[in-house]
Amino acid sequence: MKVQQRGADDRVLRFTKGLSAFIAPFLIVAFVVLYGFPTETGRLFAWTMRPTMTPMVLASAYLGGFYFFVRALWTARWSSLRVGFLSVALFATLLGVATVIHWDKFNHHHFAFWLWTGLYFTAPFLVIFAYLSNRRFAAPTEASELRLGGVSRWMVALVGLAALSTGITMFVAPGQMIPVWPWALTPLTCRVVGAIFCLGSAGLGVVRDPRWITIRLMLQVEALMIVLMAIAALRASGEFHPERPLTWLLFVGFMGVLAGSAYLWYRFEIAATRRGTRRSG
Repeated sequence: MKVQQRGADDRVLRFTKGLSAFIAPFLIVAFVVLYGFPTETGRLFAWTMRPTMTPMVLASAYLGGFYFFVRALWTARWSSLRVGFLSVALFATLLGVATVIHWDKFNHHHFAFWLWTGLYFTAPFLVIFAYLSNRRFAAPTEASELRLGGVSRWMVALVGLAALSTGITMFVAPGQMIPVWPWALTPLTCRVVGAIFCLGSAGLGVVRDPRWITIRLMLQVEALMIVLMAIAALRASGEFHPERPLTWLLFVGFMGVLAGSAYLWYRFEIAATRRGTRRSG
């Protein structure tokens, strides 16, 4: 039996909430720019992105991040944020490294570039500090908490591993991924899209902590991102290479993840609520 440490009440610290409030506005502005004006990145953003699918994919990740950090402002339990902070730290670190590697590709004269560098040269340290600070208040698992079953647990973990593996491959070996990717990429945009895939590593959190609360918010963020990416794909349909097998594999994979997420949401939110209502009645 686990003994609860003194002060381990699963609280979300004020610093964590303050950091979330600080980051969120940058993300919503970036979303509006990239999703609303994907053809104007040379004029409005830190660097020029072509074709339009790439800025809209990045924008989808930004709106997902905005939702995550806004929810963090009123979320009471650190358990629901923990894996998200880890994946955000990885995402921000990779974008900071990509910025250094491709320094000459950025619009150094643009104010957005300095916002970009300021954010991604500091955010990894701030997010990791928030994670380490909050971790000591994490509460042990309660027997009454909903948990994923064995199959669901390992399917979520497998999806997280696949996303992480894809993202790391794109970041480390863009030359291998660019010729097979569904739409045109450069080494810089390949690494950026790879960093976005690494956000899916949050699913690996269920290996150690299979509680529903661990991935509840992450599934909402994931669904929001996938829906936005699907709409972006319709907007940029002419930019895809249908002859490449990865185009269809990626489509099937995303739809499968969305369907699986809907199933988990029904099982642990809708069906569980109905069962609780019947018991109380």
